[in-house]
Amino acid sequence: MKKKVAVVFGGRSTEHDVSRISAYSIIKNIDRSLFDVVMIGITKKGEWLPYEGSVEALPDGSWEKTANPTGRICLEKGIAALEQCDVILPVLHGQNGEDGTVQGLFELLDIPYVGCGILSSAAGMDKVYAKIILDSAQIPQCSHIVAHRHILNENPDYYKKEVAEKLGYPCFVKPSNSGSSVGVHKVKSEEELTAALLDAQKYDRKVLIEEFVEGREIECAILGNISAKAAAPGEIKPSKEFYDYEDKYIKEGSVSCIPADIPSEKADYIKELALKAYSVLDCSGLARVDFFLKKDGTVLLNEINTLPGFTNISMYSKMWISEGMAYSDLLTELINLAFLRKEETSRYTG
Repeated sequence: MKKKVAVVFGGRSTEHDVSRISAYSIIKNIDRSLFDVVMIGITKKGEWLPYEGSVEALPDGSWEKTANPTGRICLEKGIAALEQCDVILPVLHGQNGEDGTVQGLFELLDIPYVGCGILSSAAGMDKVYAKIILDSAQIPQCSHIVAHRHILNENPDYYKKEVAEKLGYPCFVKPSNSGSSVGVHKVKSEEELTAALLDAQKYDRKVLIEEFVEGREIECAILGNISAKAAAPGEIKPSKEFYDYEDKYIKEGSVSCIPADIPSEKADYIKELALKAYSVLDCSGLARVDFFLKKDGTVLLNEINTLPGFTNISMYSKMWISEGMAYSDLLTELINLAFLRKEETSRYTG
């Protein structure tokens, strides 16, 4: 008997559009001999709406026209649809999607769901606290400073001296709770710092200022629960100064190399670090762990993404495809892992 899968997409985050594109790819490729799909969209205003129309209306957002939104925050219809499903596949990037909030709702509904749980989702989404946790496990990372919105509001130039002394230029400015490179800036001089910080703080009250690392961008895909496995690392060669929103989801300007052209012992070390980070953050289901590989061979963990993009040009799926796993089989494995995780947690919760 086929399982009913709720694919939840959209959301109120800045990555709403990315979510629709990822959901489109998933729905088009899921194994229909095993699963029936129930589409549940969340508008930018926060209304949860079951959607029965064409999947072709997802990428451009026109699905909302036939879903009859009321223009207000309302979960009632969405929860009613979720309760009719066997498992949930959330495709909600960014805040209120991969930060533990919606995972808490799924836990309350007692329905298995794909991906990381509440704690690992929240910790992975918050770059500042992810660094604190990973530092405790002695995982090498970039040097950084944490800026705070309330201080920036009082004195926009407050962090200039610390950045000059500790990090230098260029450096990167990132909202702590944001993904898909939204609000990220490469700052080349002190004159550019204040504007970058003021933009980044629009997306979160904490802003991460990181050292610029001259090196290669290496990514590693992780799949599994307790006994997770890592795919051979891949490399991103951005078409711009860094791997930004357009490169990830809109224009195929970046070049990916899968597997990355690096020595086998370095690839093994990156996989080892990725699995360690995955375990330390108590991840399950999937994650993509991003690294910098410096010219001297030093490896630094950049960040962990607990719900990476799933479009046809996304690195996570391409790395597993390179391992011989078909895209539809990857989706099936992720859904099976959701059921296994539910069984495991149920042993201890009754």
